Amino acid sequence: MKNIIVPIDFSDQSDNALQVAASIAEKNNATIYALHMLELNEAILSSSEGFHPEQTVFLIKLAEKRLGDFLDKSYLERVTVVPIIKHFKVFSEISQVAQDHDADLIVMGSTGSDGLKEIFVGSNTEKVVRHSDIPVMVIKTKMEQFNPKEMVFACDLKEENIHAFQRAKYIANIFSAELKLVYINTPGDDFLSTAEIQEKIASFCSTVGHDVLIAIYNDYNVEQGILNFAAISNADLIGMPTHGRKGLSHFFIGSIGEDVANHAVLPVVTFKI
Repeated sequence: MKNIIVPIDFSDQSDNALQVAASIAEKNNATIYALHMLELNEAILSSSEGFHPEQTVFLIKLAEKRLGDFLDKSYLERVTVVPIIKHFKVFSEISQVAQDHDADLIVMGSTGSDGLKEIFVGSNTEKVVRHSDIPVMVIKTKMEQFNPKEMVFACDLKEENIHAFQRAKYIANIFSAELKLVYINTPGDDFLSTAEIQEKIASFCSTVGHDVLIAIYNDYNVEQGILNFAAISNADLIGMPTHGRKGLSHFFIGSIGEDVANHAVLPVVTFKI
């Protein structure tokens, strides 16, 4: 955990994320890359009519000053922070920044979204989660010290989740947190008997290479089951795999990982599978 990206939009939510990132960076001697994406589009930057190049330079310089002022925080004094400004607000570009700087984690603040806005627009957090190839930690509230002791990781025990589980275990180890795995059993076509679940657990443990203690929690849907299990477990952090589906596939199928990240009050870290 040496390089952490924090998207900055100058909101209280990005300040919350930055403070959590600072707590993580200080414990791991990591560098924070504070990323601000301007609203400038390519047409504005390349236009020769009605918009002069010096205006573009002025807006970029203004953003640099504003970002510098925003990063003047006492909680950043003991960590290394590198400001980055990109011209476009393209969420897939965060993945490229992460790749360029060999980032291990994205920490992002969010208020979440719901209702029609969530269906037709989606939150910025969802877009980042959907595009990111590295873990994304979503922070909803102000946390002066981020030191989770109980982490819940929910998955359907399929083989495709094993890499996500291993990364969740790595993050739990960083904080010396207890990692609790849970399988959410729901009614309807997805319901499994005790014997069927035990068979899935045995297969999962066999592929992992060692026995893993996995809780079984029954609820009406997976998202609510995860949130309820986290509550009764006194969890400080929720881990979730996500497929990062896009376009029509995402609209009709959705992603439980994104939904949990969007609706949970607790910090949520997602792992793309």
